[in-house]
Amino acid sequence: MSSTTKAVYLNLSEITEVHSQDVFLKDVAKVYCGDTNIQNKCECTKIKHISENKNRRYVENVLDVIEKLEKLDSSIQVNNVGKVEYIIDFQPEKPAHLAWQWAKTLFVCIVCFCGAAFAIMTFNNDANVRDVFQELYRLITGNEAQGTTVLELTYSIGLALGITVFFNHFAKWKLNTDPTPLEVEMRLYEDNISKTLIQNDGRKEQGIDVQ
Repeated sequence: MSSTTKAVYLNLSEITEVHSQDVFLKDVAKVYCGDTNIQNKCECTKIKHISENKNRRYVENVLDVIEKLEKLDSSIQVNNVGKVEYIIDFQPEKPAHLAWQWAKTLFVCIVCFCGAAFAIMTFNNDANVRDVFQELYRLITGNEAQGTTVLELTYSIGLALGITVFFNHFAKWKLNTDPTPLEVEMRLYEDNISKTLIQNDGRKEQGIDVQ
């Protein structure tokens, strides 16, 4: 590398949500260069203009970014330390509809609550938990259970506590800094979506898309 060459390090995120139709490098990547002027110029380089003002994901390649940066300044040598193919998730700015958002949230909460309750009840029914508790009560106390006993009460409390501990989340509080199982599953889902979009884009370019 000659003394006049400026090394630029580029770290592209796999997927980035943007709201402007003009996408600049700083919106989708972290850029580092020992020369702050070069770094600022690179960060402010426009890498894409989105013509359609609607929700859409665009699969892009780092080679196009490198080409733009080297055209910007011939002394730049780009070193990519991030993704080779990346996704721009364009989401146009929309006015907030708080009533609609709360309605959707309430609907999801009701569905989740009813679904979880139904799953727990069917499990208890299949495992015949009530008869097991009655038999345990008779063996321990020597008397027949009359209605709800302490076993059912402690089972219900323990079930709620177990769910809270397992999911590591209650309202806005977390028991520790580890990601919750739901967060892990959502990240796996997002990773699979990103990989599928990139793979589908490559297949279309080769004319072997399944569609």
